[in-house]
Amino acid sequence: MGPSVPGQLSAYVAYSKSASVSSGILRRPLSAVGRTAQSTAEHAGEIALLLSATVRSVVRLQVSLRSVLQQIYIMGVQSIPIVVVTAVLAGIVTSQQGGYQFQGAVPLYILGSIVVASVVLELGPVLTAIVLVGRVGARITAELGTMKVSEQLDAFHALGRDPIAILAAPRIIAGVIVVPVLVGIANLVGVLAGMVAARMTLDLGYESFLYGARLFWHNWDLFYSLTKAVTFGLAIPVISIHMGLRTRGGAAGVGRTTTASVMFMTLTVLILDALFPPLLLQ
Repeated sequence: MGPSVPGQLSAYVAYSKSASVSSGILRRPLSAVGRTAQSTAEHAGEIALLLSATVRSVVRLQVSLRSVLQQIYIMGVQSIPIVVVTAVLAGIVTSQQGGYQFQGAVPLYILGSIVVASVVLELGPVLTAIVLVGRVGARITAELGTMKVSEQLDAFHALGRDPIAILAAPRIIAGVIVVPVLVGIANLVGVLAGMVAARMTLDLGYESFLYGARLFWHNWDLFYSLTKAVTFGLAIPVISIHMGLRTRGGAAGVGRTTTASVMFMTLTVLILDALFPPLLLQ
């Protein structure tokens, strides 16, 4: 005799539950991948629109020179103290750790090359960008986010004014200008701090340090460092403005968006930094 009807129903119910569980297990990761891909596409599209609107504003001469100079002062001049402190510490640490690792193994003057290469190629641009993410990027996101949730941006539209030309473009132009200058300052200060630290801790003379620095120096290294700076100087204000314009949900939303913006900018800086060696150092 074949299986009874209740037995068939029980087997069907068990099979349905098993299929449902399996489908749920597959659906959750696929849904997460889909949401991530959708969010990434939305961010990329909105950033592209922001950049195109900024270029259009600059070409049409709608950007105020006074606003650009004001942002250069806020983003650049006011950031010099923290950038200098960061560069000094980076140079000192690089010099001391290099001296500890290579003392007795290679001629000590090689330390000059190690410090210069480390600061100019990596530490100067990246640490300066990370500092500006916290000091400049978070500020821009919070400012624009507050204006968004308080409907100040809607007031600009109602008055026929373009918020991109008034608020976004000056900050982007200032970022592209000031970050290479700050990176140049950081590179110089970091190398000098490393040289002084090598003299004080390892008794390495300035002439020997500079000899080692010149021994393996390439002019391309400075171009590489400043190219990084220009890229970071564009990425930081663009992302911070983009996130500020996406703010929703009042004061709590401003806090959430600012936190997400800092994470977004930091990851972008690190990813761009990882892309530079295969692109420009091969």
